[in-house]
Amino acid sequence: MRRLLLKLSGEFLAGENGFGVAPESTASLAREIRAALDDGAAAQLALVVGGGNFWRGARNGGDMDPATADYVGMLGTVMNAIALQDALERAGVVTRVQTAIGMQAVAEPYIRRRALRHLEKGRVVIFAGGTGNPFFTTDTAAALRALEIDADMVLMAKNKVDGVYDDDPRRNPMARKYLELSYMDVLSQGLTVMDATAISLCMGRDLPMTVFDIFAEGNLLRLLAGERVGTRVAADAVTRFAD
Repeated sequence: MRRLLLKLSGEFLAGENGFGVAPESTASLAREIRAALDDGAAAQLALVVGGGNFWRGARNGGDMDPATADYVGMLGTVMNAIALQDALERAGVVTRVQTAIGMQAVAEPYIRRRALRHLEKGRVVIFAGGTGNPFFTTDTAAALRALEIDADMVLMAKNKVDGVYDDDPRRNPMARKYLELSYMDVLSQGLTVMDATAISLCMGRDLPMTVFDIFAEGNLLRLLAGERVGTRVAADAVTRFAD
């Protein structure tokens, strides 16, 4: 059975407001995940959700100590994880939240073996609190947790962008979409797929990634079923554009 880690931006939960948690947007995301899991896809699924809809570390912190600002951001990811757990369970998906920062009253502490056991039992596991350390993004947390749980792939969810392009497709209609892309080219071209630390982790351990539009109907199901969607990024990929 395939094991996948889905990285979500906190903005997915905020909806059009761009801030906080919008119940309908969160419920819609939960329904998308439920539909993909229910449609017979033989996959175990873990999630990492960002906190940008609440806080963006030093960017929001102003004169605040940078480490303190990052800890505030980590707490934002926990709020998102709990909100998403509630939406998933309302949709009928058994879910567990594990946090890198201890807060046993609302979530389990992150314990690798316990996370693996939850996945083996068919539960969705949401990893919150980033890595538990300042100066690391939730992209890095996603790469780290994916490696720790021996995931087969990291799924980088985007909204209305169906892969990686050589320019911003929203501004440049001539932008070309990559079908496959090597991690080395991501780093050398400065493409904003993941932060450089996360890319290096994935590249060093040959962990592939797919960048895709989560709200395009059927995309998540197809990925869980092992089909090609969006842009595949891997250490062994031959960089090429879609036709």
